[in-house]
Amino acid sequence: MTDFKLTLSVITVVYNNVKDIERTMLSVLNQTWPNIEYIVVDGQSTDGTSKIVNSYKIKIAKLISEKDEGLYDAMNKGLAAATGDYVIFMNSGDEFYETDTVEKVFNSSKSADIYYGETEMIDANGESLGRRRHKAPHEFTWRSFKYGMSISHQAIYIRRSLTEPYDRRYQLSADIDWIIRAAKKAKKIVNVNQYVAKYQVGGMSKTKHRQSLMERFDIMRRYYGLLPTLLNHGVIAFNLGLYRMRHKRTND
Repeated sequence: MTDFKLTLSVITVVYNNVKDIERTMLSVLNQTWPNIEYIVVDGQSTDGTSKIVNSYKIKIAKLISEKDEGLYDAMNKGLAAATGDYVIFMNSGDEFYETDTVEKVFNSSKSADIYYGETEMIDANGESLGRRRHKAPHEFTWRSFKYGMSISHQAIYIRRSLTEPYDRRYQLSADIDWIIRAAKKAKKIVNVNQYVAKYQVGGMSKTKHRQSLMERFDIMRRYYGLLPTLLNHGVIAFNLGLYRMRHKRTND
């Protein structure tokens, strides 16, 4: 039987994204799950974003509007404000897959420490680009990221008591470290076996790809060891090349 008493803290971080913020907010506010604590962290946007956010203020549990020191500083502010049983980040430009996604996730199994699912990529116009290159693993543990980030942060619900602040030494890939730390403490991890989020392609990890890769390597080295990480990156490079070759053939 569904436990509708469970509260999900949904955190949206935004800065100057007037084009996408309303779409993201509506995907949260229109969820059928009754107990959602919606937290919006706006870094004092100057492009009209704040006006849109404030138009929904009555439906937002907590609105933080102040300067921050970057993405993960803002995400830590949202995390510190959260009081729900579970937490998920749905940052500006991203969406829940359907209006009943949260309900389906919590209906899939009782009392998991982590729920996760698949992510659909979308372009700047919200059009589908298909599934992420990294398919969500059938079973997930803290070791599952050794071949790359197989679960996006938009598609993972974590029991809040297992979460810690993001490590701000990483400017682009702290979400990998954050998920691994929580997964190491989790006793029950459930794959809901369905699409749960839409992820808008782009962002800093794309424009600063080299820095992102260096951070990911350091994170994996810390958790999995240097030699295994070197060998695993060989596998990652091979799989990436194979994916690009198949994708090129598809488009030819």
